[in-house]
Amino acid sequence: MMMYVYLVGGLVILLVTGDLLVRGAIGLAERFGIPPVVIGLTVVAFGTSAPELVISLKAALSGAPGIAIGNVVGSNIANSLLVLGLPAIIAATSISEEGTVRSSLFLIVVTLVFIAFCLDGPLNWFDGLVLLSLLTFFLVDSVRTVKRHRKRLAQNKARQDLETVDGIEGVPHTPWATFGFLIIGMIGLPLGARLTVDGAVAIAAAWGVTQAAIGLTVVALGTSLPEVAATLMAAFRRAGNVALGNIIGSNVFNLLAIIGTTAVVVPIPVPEQIIRVDLWMMLLATVILLPFGLFHLRVTRLIGILLVLAYAAYINMVFHFGVVA
Repeated sequence: MMMYVYLVGGLVILLVTGDLLVRGAIGLAERFGIPPVVIGLTVVAFGTSAPELVISLKAALSGAPGIAIGNVVGSNIANSLLVLGLPAIIAATSISEEGTVRSSLFLIVVTLVFIAFCLDGPLNWFDGLVLLSLLTFFLVDSVRTVKRHRKRLAQNKARQDLETVDGIEGVPHTPWATFGFLIIGMIGLPLGARLTVDGAVAIAAAWGVTQAAIGLTVVALGTSLPEVAATLMAAFRRAGNVALGNIIGSNVFNLLAIIGTTAVVVPIPVPEQIIRVDLWMMLLATVILLPFGLFHLRVTRLIGILLVLAYAAYINMVFHFGVVA
């Protein structure tokens, strides 16, 4: 019973403290006059990926590479199928975001590079540096793209209010609140990661499945809850047109920031199960995103249902292949 308490409690702590860390970081960036677009592409993106990052680091350092890499691969699959599919069931989603063509193609390239590194052997510090270099390129290019787009609009609107940055509300404005959020986030994230990893390892042993299977499913879905909740709320508000951009950005950060940072700190062996099945499932799920990004296709309810069913079939397959003999 305690292993489930550890897992659920750890995930709750991760989500709450990760949210506080994001708010505190935005408040700190605001005090230093950092432009909102830069905050959205860096502080918010890194902050919302903090649960995945600390879990992967903790798992890799604890000798549980299946959870470390399964968390990221599983999160990308969940984003591509579940996070895109669920909102479309509520309301058909129109894709009208700027920059989705370049971002979609870049995600395909990044995914192929990541798979190549996994097939070459354990992910090491050199692989991590390459991934972090690609992340730097992505951030710089994204900032330039957004700035060019804003100039083309030629609309002199008031400066974007930092009360809401990339969907993040309730940004603290006083020094005490800002640093309080940051401190709670920095203390809570490692604690939540430890509880989550310990619970996941124990559940894998109790269920008779591999750590990779738990990382690909339970842990990955748990750390993807913010994206699921955000896109569902957007669908209820009939504002689901931003979903694809958020999914692509999240997947890019998962592969480049989380795996890149973790690999620089500690080598990550890639479990055979992930090499044999899940890397290719991630590539397939990423390719499914491509036509929506390239041609701005509408995600209908039928497509949404098919995507969710595909994710359910994938979960069943993971546990089928992940049973320990």
